[in-house]
Amino acid sequence: MFGFYFSFSSLCGPRPAFFLRYNRKTMVPHLTTALNGPLLELEQRILDAMPRIEYWLRTQWLEHGTPFYASVDLRNAGFKLAPVDTNLFPGGFNNLSPDFLPLSVQAAMSAVEKVCPEAQRFMLVPENHTRNTFYLQNVAALTNILRQAGLTVRIGSISPEITEVTRLPLPHGGELVLEPVKRVGNRLVLDGFDPCAILLNNDLSAGIPDILQGLEQSLIPPLHAGWAVRRKSRHFAAYARVARDFAELIGIDPWLVDPMFASCGMINFHERIGEDCLASQVSDLLSRMGAKYREYGVEQDPFVIVKADAGTYGMGIMTVKSPDDVRGLNRKQRNKMSVVKEGLQVQEVIIQEGVYTFESINEAVAEPVVYMMDHYVLGGFYRVHTGRGIDENLNAPGMHFVPLAFDTACSLPDCAGKPDAAPNRFYAYGVIARLALLAAAIELEETAPLELAA
Repeated sequence: MFGFYFSFSSLCGPRPAFFLRYNRKTMVPHLTTALNGPLLELEQRILDAMPRIEYWLRTQWLEHGTPFYASVDLRNAGFKLAPVDTNLFPGGFNNLSPDFLPLSVQAAMSAVEKVCPEAQRFMLVPENHTRNTFYLQNVAALTNILRQAGLTVRIGSISPEITEVTRLPLPHGGELVLEPVKRVGNRLVLDGFDPCAILLNNDLSAGIPDILQGLEQSLIPPLHAGWAVRRKSRHFAAYARVARDFAELIGIDPWLVDPMFASCGMINFHERIGEDCLASQVSDLLSRMGAKYREYGVEQDPFVIVKADAGTYGMGIMTVKSPDDVRGLNRKQRNKMSVVKEGLQVQEVIIQEGVYTFESINEAVAEPVVYMMDHYVLGGFYRVHTGRGIDENLNAPGMHFVPLAFDTACSLPDCAGKPDAAPNRFYAYGVIARLALLAAAIELEETAPLELAA
């Protein structure tokens, strides 16, 4: 019923399978694809409301400070389009098409001006792991964007393993130079380099190290954006409020863009502590989802995703279709759910409405990931997995990425004047991603006191 498949044939002569259009006036990319069939009603509603949406978003950015950068994982079920994760330390800049570079540089300039208008020198602090070549390529790509924006950038590592200048070769040529960070008073420095600002590309899953606390330099994102403080449940609570306002703006049911969720604390999967809370919340959420599915005539069965309330890298996640699925987990399942990045034990979980993805590339399940800097959409890519299903997490070993690329500029989403032509469902993706970005801005405002209390 809701199967949408992307064709590699072009709409108007030979082109790449995926393109990106952007509005030069508003700097909002309009991603396009050779999709068969008319635009869905929800996406058409968003396209029709573009002037109101863009005006409303501009007013929101006057009230809320924008995160420096972010990426948002989206799922398009046909009947529903919603974010399922928002990352404030995005690690996939290397997966973006090179065509995104001009817009990325322009967005970086805007983001830097807001944080430190007179900035000339940035220190980029990456994750501690140095053996993940894919991540190292991300650091190289992000560094290149900042340098193209006119900054002097050096990479400072807080890893205890980096005690001297370390040169790491990159798979496609070149190298990454890591230097050990030193603290002098309330400033982080490198040898012969005193930066104006510190850009973290380290999500602080292992906690906030002393070396980063009490700095007089601008630290971006702030420490409370890291997983030592941040919780997905707080983010999606803020997103629910944003989604309600957005839904009222364009006249839709908020559920069409907002995944329901619940949470459980005091969880210990090894000792089976918290199973009753988990099973109860799963049952309630499936019941509420079932009511919505019946309301909208959805024929699929509802499912939920149980995942760690803090953390990333697709760890500590399971698909659940019945309360019985979370009772009596076997040892392998308990081990999988017990630990996330940096070996941290899972003590809190979010139970999130599962959103099907009916997007496919070469018959492999796919989901879009949208990248933003300041309040600009830079572009994105598809996360593709040949071994996962439409109701499963795709952020898992075996995934690969299909970048989106720029096409010719277009001043309006529907530049062809046809409801299902080159303008696209991807304008809607940019809108929903920016709703998640707005929710992250609100979330950070509300959690700042937690950092001070810590």
